[in-house]
Amino acid sequence: MAQLTLVQAINQALDQEMERDERVIILGEDVGVNGGVFRVTEGLAEKHGKHRVQNTPLDESGIMGSAVGLAMAGMRPIPEIQFEGFLGPAYDQLVNHAARFRTRTRGAITIPLTVRVPVGGGIHAPELHSDSPEAIYAHHPGLKVLMPSTPYDAKGMLLSAIRDPDPCVFFEPKRVYRSFREEVPEEEYTIEIGKAKVVSEGDDLTVVTWGASVFQCLEMMDELPEDVSVELIDLRTIYPMDIDTVAQSVEKTGRCVIVHEAPKTCGLGAELIARIQERCFLSLEAPVQRVAGFDTVMPYYKLELDYLPDASRIGEGVKACLAY
Repeated sequence: MAQLTLVQAINQALDQEMERDERVIILGEDVGVNGGVFRVTEGLAEKHGKHRVQNTPLDESGIMGSAVGLAMAGMRPIPEIQFEGFLGPAYDQLVNHAARFRTRTRGAITIPLTVRVPVGGGIHAPELHSDSPEAIYAHHPGLKVLMPSTPYDAKGMLLSAIRDPDPCVFFEPKRVYRSFREEVPEEEYTIEIGKAKVVSEGDDLTVVTWGASVFQCLEMMDELPEDVSVELIDLRTIYPMDIDTVAQSVEKTGRCVIVHEAPKTCGLGAELIARIQERCFLSLEAPVQRVAGFDTVMPYYKLELDYLPDASRIGEGVKACLAY
């Protein structure tokens, strides 16, 4: 079984699905011969043809609008938005059209497109290249929002997204694009959308996170005393959210800390806390804690790592929750 990076696992998923289904096409800025900014689509134009891996103008609204039209016509488009900050110009097409067509047409038309978007900070990128807007898109009915953290999950979740009849936003945490490798099967497999993963089982406290923050949480757990038992949950799918897995864990541990890169105010952690309170109120032994990005614009690279939740800051939140 091959050891792949996140980039390689996504590339393999795209390659295999293009081989399997001739309706699958890729479009975006520099996705052709150059393979995109992060080389995720490298080699696909040469193998499948430039008519199926199409370079586009620098026009995110046009990219998304074209993808919506292609999906309406029976294709399975995969538009790439180079960085999450550039989703803004595509917002109208994605939220007001792609997400609403099933309801607008009473199910007569669905929009089976998958929007690939590198997301998050930690790579010393300029402004508009390091944000975490997952909560914004989870707020809009009609969209499914995914964010894998490992190569294995990335391949299986991407194949599920491409085959889904509705629009999916597939956020790829760029900080872990090439940071490690793991075994990824060569054959096709899918991972169910809407299912979280228990990364590590524990009894004293639940930590819920997603994306690149999974690895800061694992680092934090290595620094805790041996007698502290933490259950770590990788949410994986932002929407639809797997609250059942989270609730079962919190009912067992009685304590919870939520970790995310996005600013704290109105971040996804707030929604998780509300749902935990609704489901687990009588099981809670302490208020649910949030360790998140600060309520400010992501700073430039000299302060970027101070903005992102690290093992030390996550550990402080865990210790405060345990001491309550």
